Amino acid sequence: MILKGNYLNLTDLQKIIFDNEEISVDKERLNEIDQNFRFLESFSKSRLIYGINTGFGPMAQYKIKDHELKDLQYNLIRSHCTGTGELLDDIYVRATMVCRLNSFLQNCSGVHPSTLEQIVTFLNQHIYPLIFQHGSVGASGDLVQLAHLALALIGEGKVRYLNEIKPTQDVLNQLNINKLDIYIREGLALINGTSVMTGISIVNLIYAKKLFDLALLASVMTNEVVNSCDDHYSSVLNNKKRHQGQQIVAQKMEEILHDSQMIRYRSQNYYENAPNDDFLVEKVQEYYSLRCVPQILGPILDTLNQAESTILNETNSSNDNPVVDYTTQSVYHGGNFHGDYISLEMDKVKIAIIRLSMLMERQLNYLLNSRLNDKFPPFLNLGVLGLNLGMQAMQFTATSTTAENQTLGFPNYVHSIPNNNDNQDIVSMGTNTALFTRRVIENSFEVLAIHFIAIIQAYEFVEDKSKMSSKTKKTYEELRSIVPVFVEDTTKHEEILSMKNYLMTID
Repeated sequence: MILKGNYLNLTDLQKIIFDNEEISVDKERLNEIDQNFRFLESFSKSRLIYGINTGFGPMAQYKIKDHELKDLQYNLIRSHCTGTGELLDDIYVRATMVCRLNSFLQNCSGVHPSTLEQIVTFLNQHIYPLIFQHGSVGASGDLVQLAHLALALIGEGKVRYLNEIKPTQDVLNQLNINKLDIYIREGLALINGTSVMTGISIVNLIYAKKLFDLALLASVMTNEVVNSCDDHYSSVLNNKKRHQGQQIVAQKMEEILHDSQMIRYRSQNYYENAPNDDFLVEKVQEYYSLRCVPQILGPILDTLNQAESTILNETNSSNDNPVVDYTTQSVYHGGNFHGDYISLEMDKVKIAIIRLSMLMERQLNYLLNSRLNDKFPPFLNLGVLGLNLGMQAMQFTATSTTAENQTLGFPNYVHSIPNNNDNQDIVSMGTNTALFTRRVIENSFEVLAIHFIAIIQAYEFVEDKSKMSSKTKKTYEELRSIVPVFVEDTTKHEEILSMKNYLMTID
């Protein structure tokens, strides 16, 4: 893929980040970036510009001598390599590098073209700097974490290459790659942006959208296996409410169940042939976790769509400071590095996915509780009641994991602690928010894995599976290849993990 600084959509990003598509930068764009760099080189010689010939943050009052300008940039990178905690997985580091590269491609940073070429080389060669989870307050961007990225680009620190952690210089020597040279403001431009929180958010969003699709499918299968009525997901009913997400969910449920013979039709079962019994065995209306799927998943879909727009806007923006613009022959000081847009959207996504996991846990509980469903034995036990336990213990895991999600629901966007001698007096905590969201998403895949195991176990009580919809039958067969039907009590942690991994990787 040739990058020109044009708008990258989620499909483009998925190809580069997940599919490892090789990239290059358009030569004409590199020439424009070189023009911007040369403008800054000339413009800064006789003018005072933050971070080029001044100190940083509260020390911006100190002017830097000409012969110390390069040392200033190196000092900035090295001094900010203070990250702690666990290392970010390669997928998030890769996303971070893509975001930093695309920010530079907007041609507002004044960096030398070799900076972009170095990031491209690292991406294409799958060299991943060691970036730690702790260190960013999301105000002047992700200073600490991006410093670890910059450190590797200049040939210092360590990287992960071919699944091994090695000194960066050894890897560069092995691949005959030169370390990045510093010119004017490469140090500041590399670390002064939102690329870590944005990169994590892109990966989060891709997984969150997958979770949504799976939760919708799980909800459809749960309704089918318990012979729900058709009208609660009908377009007629749901179009009475003017929410796009709700209408889309209902439409998708109708599409999947259009050929199911297991669904009860309201008009046939209750209107044309109204039962005369005083006590109705079949429920006239389903429990909320089944009946209100469009109303619950709908706002989650709307939230994810809004998040996609915001995250892509950030990805395709210039997000450092100052902004260099050779077309207007000026340099602009401001706060494009502030992470509020990402922090707020990640909190919204986090809350939405927590809600999704709660819905899955409630549907799971419905299938496992014989007193609620009146269809299956306790815990979907295919063995001997009392002797065998079925899915009893798996529910503990799903419930505790959902509870952890609920605990993580506090909106980090409103959690600001001033620092940096109060220069950064209100901060976004955007990277922390993105990391909390990542944890909620991973937890939710675990809950969903257990729920799907319950769903396919419930289908074992359906004698004629030809009555299933074509889509649910295909899904049932695919999931059964991951977790076979079980009667006897055996360990299940590996099967839960296998199901989770499958759900996270299917298209």
